[in-house]
Amino acid sequence: MADTINLTTTTTSSTLEPVFSFLAQALTTLETTFYKLPGSAVIQRYVKSSHQNDPGRTILELILVVFAIRTLLQSRTRADRTGSHFIQFNKKEIDELVDEWAPEPLGAPLTPSEQYDLHALPIVAGQNGVKPKLVSTGKTAVNLASLNFAGLAGNEYIKERAVETLRKYGLGSCGPPGFYGTLDVHMDLERDIADFLGTEASILYSQGFSTVSSVIPAFCKRGDIIVADRGVNFAIQKGIQISRSTVRWYDHNDLESLEAVLQSIEKDRKKRRGPLTRRFIITEGIFERDGAMIDLPKIIELKYKYKYRLLLDESYSFGAVGRTGRGLTEIYNVPASKVDMLIGSCAIGLCAGGGFCAGSNIVVDHQRINGPSFVFSAAMPALLAVSASEGINIFRSTPSIFETLQENVRAARAILDKVEYITIPSHPASPLIHIQIKPAYSPAASTSNALSSPSSSSSVGTPAPLSPPPSTAGSLHPVSAAMLTPTKHTRDHHEKLLLHPEVIEAEERLLQEIVDECLSQNVMVTKAKRLRGQENVEARPGLKLAISAGLTRKEIEKAVGVVKAVCVKVLGRRK
Repeated sequence: MADTINLTTTTTSSTLEPVFSFLAQALTTLETTFYKLPGSAVIQRYVKSSHQNDPGRTILELILVVFAIRTLLQSRTRADRTGSHFIQFNKKEIDELVDEWAPEPLGAPLTPSEQYDLHALPIVAGQNGVKPKLVSTGKTAVNLASLNFAGLAGNEYIKERAVETLRKYGLGSCGPPGFYGTLDVHMDLERDIADFLGTEASILYSQGFSTVSSVIPAFCKRGDIIVADRGVNFAIQKGIQISRSTVRWYDHNDLESLEAVLQSIEKDRKKRRGPLTRRFIITEGIFERDGAMIDLPKIIELKYKYKYRLLLDESYSFGAVGRTGRGLTEIYNVPASKVDMLIGSCAIGLCAGGGFCAGSNIVVDHQRINGPSFVFSAAMPALLAVSASEGINIFRSTPSIFETLQENVRAARAILDKVEYITIPSHPASPLIHIQIKPAYSPAASTSNALSSPSSSSSVGTPAPLSPPPSTAGSLHPVSAAMLTPTKHTRDHHEKLLLHPEVIEAEERLLQEIVDECLSQNVMVTKAKRLRGQENVEARPGLKLAISAGLTRKEIEKAVGVVKAVCVKVLGRRK
């Protein structure tokens, strides 16, 4: 019996031996081929360590791999070739359905106020400057709307140099900076900006808006931490959104709130025993939203204390403040090297075009490879680069223009500060002056009465949703634009209603009336433009005045006096 069993086993083994040999050879070939693949050693180490630490995980991963392969090979659709489950239409029915179908509009139709704003825009005949000629009236108006702080727009010498450059280089650059779009005048301007600001290097961008929205995602990535002011401009908001970093917001221009957020981040990190990540503070020098100015030395102190990098957007302060127009670093006597990424606008400060980022050689060289706008956008025209370089030369040789600018700012503020119907949140030295309606004369007062009336609750709505929530410094998302006002934590009922949609619309109408009346008296002012519903936080409507050094003090006083009289006339009716 035993001999029979042994004989049977021997026969079976001899029968399966070719199969085992084939499997062994196949596995050997497969293993050899696998080790020839790039990265196979990494996968091998991962599988060994994973199986050693958790054998059950290996089984689970094998199941997931098999499931993934099955899903990829499986047919995405199960077509019914018979067509029994489909509704059959004849040609007439198909034509009727096609005729009835109407695509959804790409955008919502313009409201009556938006249509009026478009038709009310003044059109300039000829060159722009401090006194442009209007198409509608044929008269010359004093321009308090264009961002021509240093008065470079219309400068005759810059125009001559631009014409010379146009004849030599042509109009466009015909390519991005990294693909034959860089010209010698671009490199000259980069050196001029770096030397003027006192940094190691600088890099040019061809569009002002896309400068900061390109610099931020070039450095800030997923997992990094951004601490940003709630009142930053829309371009910064877009850059932060693109970066996909973790964002913590602090109350507008409130350094106590900033330090509280920095402390909470460090406390959370120590509690979770998490690793150090790249961390950035992002803010503006002079805020586009309201003209407020930051305390740069204090922010730099917090930057070093909590080990952050500082990204400072000086689009509205470069070429606008400082003894020679260098911006906040000059005002506070702070070396520009203490700001990791200093961003400015050649379009605003130098009346040319594009923007720049100044910093160390490492910061600048990194952007040449990783800055989206720098890599993919065509370089700025040569004539704009030369115009910007000439603007810097004028700053160096004629610093008195900034003394004139500050005299004009003080003259304008001396007139506007006496108007009882308005409030000005802008810094006294800011040539960008924002004018807002005081709550007592705002439509918020009547809206408050309407909301408190039971009979109007159905048409206007209950007051509860209109009240902004309490301060949420350090929260992941901005909550209320009411935090952008100088008062920090105390809000009366009128202030809470200032961002009600009906109040915003009513204030916009009043402000547009002021703009139209000023224009009829040959003074150009503008409302602060907002993208309602798209920005992180809503801002109050307001007028925006841009004071220029190209006007004399008497001209400024006369033009601002017109603005004052019109504000008194329009807003005084609500007294």
